[in-house]
Amino acid sequence: MQTTHAIVGMTIAAPIAALSPELAGIVLLAGLVGGAIPDLDLYKGHRRTLHFPVGYPVAAGIMAVTAVVAPTPASIALTVFLAAAAAHCLMDVFGGGLELRPWEGRSDRAVYDHVRNRWIAPRRWIRYDGSPEDLGIATAATLPVLFVADGQIATIAATLLGISAVYVVVRRRLPDLAAMIAARVPPAARKWVPERYFE
Repeated sequence: MQTTHAIVGMTIAAPIAALSPELAGIVLLAGLVGGAIPDLDLYKGHRRTLHFPVGYPVAAGIMAVTAVVAPTPASIALTVFLAAAAAHCLMDVFGGGLELRPWEGRSDRAVYDHVRNRWIAPRRWIRYDGSPEDLGIATAATLPVLFVADGQIATIAATLLGISAVYVVVRRRLPDLAAMIAARVPPAARKWVPERYFE
């Protein structure tokens, strides 16, 4: 789930927030945004355009060295951002494939590897986004965030978890609704709708 990615990104920042409370706000938000940003390609080239399963980890490693050598709020936040984006891509590999109904297990595409110019196959350790085990990860990841966050950031984390729970309830009904809406899209506008919605 997009919400799980965002929460896990915040969890990556939690140890820094605990050790340096003055950085809590910026690193928790950097984790949230970094965890969410790859899915901005959802409707165009999903899991390929903004997903870099090799690039993000390498960039995060380089930035981590920079943050150790020259620790500033910006360098630390950028490290968290990149680490969260890297975790997002890894989580997508561990989950289901790139298909409207990932529980059917028909897709061999999880995330595109730009270095090797090929798709990485899904492992399906988490059956699909919005599965009960996905909610379990989101719940477990929220706890350390709530421990180190307060105010608005704690509210954001709790809200994301609430959205996750609702999504899990409706997840398996959404493909039929999406396909029904896609069927009504005028032919001229179909190029803007992902192919999987017409399966």
